[in-house]
This record gives sequence, structure tokens and C-alpha cells, in this order.
Amino acid sequence: MMVPLVFIAFWPSPVDQPMQSQLAEFLSFLHRSGMPSWFNYKFVEASANVALFVPFGVVSALAFPKKRWWQVGAFGLLISCCMELGQLLFLHNRFASPVDLVTNTSGAVIGALLASVAVKRLEVHRPRAADLQ
Repeated sequence: MMVPLVFIAFWPSPVDQPMQSQLAEFLSFLHRSGMPSWFNYKFVEASANVALFVPFGVVSALAFPKKRWWQVGAFGLLISCCMELGQLLFLHNRFASPVDLVTNTSGAVIGALLASVAVKRLEVHRPRAADLQ
């Protein structure tokens, strides 16, 4: 699961660069069709960063079931800090952003909360050993 994160974080150029003009055209079309102006490139980029870390939060919460959602979020922040520091130090065409730290951490927290809710629902609906006898 870390492999896609590493590829996206340390790709030499922004991963959306080849599609920036198409995305701009599509957003322009949406705005002409009535989409609010706040739904812009920055919003799409931030949403993509959140979505990128939701699976990280789910997998981390399931892998470490004793950890609380905020601990998984702190782990997501640590991983995000490492990625942003790597971009700052080693990638000339990329830039580190505090907004990315917030959105990545938010995605990890959302993923952890989703996993927690799913596990609790499964526990409620799972028959107990005493019920099976």
C-alpha cells in the first residue's frame, strides 16, 4: 500500500502535470454549467490528497487495531511529513506544502474512522460463540 504513495510523492514532476490543461478545461466547463467557483483546481487537488490517504488510514487502523483514530492520524502526519521533506530536499520540480500535511492527515483520520465504524458494525452483527451452541 505504501508503494503507490511513494510513487506519487516522489515522482519527479507533479503527477497531474500531463493533465493540467484538460482539468482546467473541464473545470471551466463545469463553472459555465453552474458549478460554484469554489470547486476549483485547489479544491480538486486537496480532495485528491485526502482521498490518497483514506486507504492508508483504513489499512493502518486494521493493521494496528489497538491504536486509536488519532494515533493513526498522527502516523499519517508522520508519513506525510517524510514525503513533503523528501520533496523539499530532493525534487526540484515539486514543492512541499503545509496544506498537503493537513489534507493527507485528514485522509488518514477519515480512513481510520471508517475502519473503526466498519469493525464495530461487524462485531455487532457477528454471532457470538455462545449463540452458536
